Amino acid sequence: MISDRPPLVLLHGIAMSAKAWENVTPLLVAHHEVVTLTALGHRGGAPVTRRPAQISDLVDDMERALDDLGLERAHLAGNSLGGWIAIELARRGRADSVCALSPAGFWDAGGTGQTTGVVKLRRTFALTRLTRRIQPLAMRSRLVRWLGMRDVARRADRLTPAQALDAARDLLGCTVIDDLLGNHEQIAPLTELPCPITLAWSANDAILPVDVNGRVARARIPKARFEILPGVGHVPMIDDPALVAATILASAGALAHDRKA
Repeated sequence: MISDRPPLVLLHGIAMSAKAWENVTPLLVAHHEVVTLTALGHRGGAPVTRRPAQISDLVDDMERALDDLGLERAHLAGNSLGGWIAIELARRGRADSVCALSPAGFWDAGGTGQTTGVVKLRRTFALTRLTRRIQPLAMRSRLVRWLGMRDVARRADRLTPAQALDAARDLLGCTVIDDLLGNHEQIAPLTELPCPITLAWSANDAILPVDVNGRVARARIPKARFEILPGVGHVPMIDDPALVAATILASAGALAHDRKA
């Protein structure tokens, strides 16, 4: 990649795709060369070759994608699973900075900090599979969009019908949901930061609550910058794209650079 803007790679959550960032990306491109990638085993991503898929497989795949782009390092931002992948890439020396939005992996494996969210995600996934045939019609309703995604966003009704239908198709096209939800891996402590890391937690996260998983995150990466994002759910890109963009830009240093200029 050749650009005068520093590269920023965006990583989505479980059973989503690069399209999860489409309302955020336009708010970032003035400052960064933005790349959105789709994870291994997700709709539009590379196929899985080993089962069950492990988190390390997804991290390996993203590292290969960085290599293919000619990026030794980049600013990374990720939500949920994507935040976990970003932190692991930083551990491998591939990040200039990390902005992890309600990252997964901060739990005691098999404990309530993991299982409570898994139960809610399995419920959402099961409902999406059961309603596959009626989704093109049902997603026209703001109420249906809000109800169907209420565990992951506070204002899913703000999505267009086409965006909501795309999100459902992403879920249905993900081949690693069961692998990852049955996985008992967790993020290991980072006592020293390989790069600046921001842990930005959604205040209204119903999947990984800030008072449970956020507390674990602060203990495991004590030197990370920690902030709480008001008024948003587990996937904050749905609820408040502008807030997410500003948080990422601040994490990557773009806003500080603007103030100095």
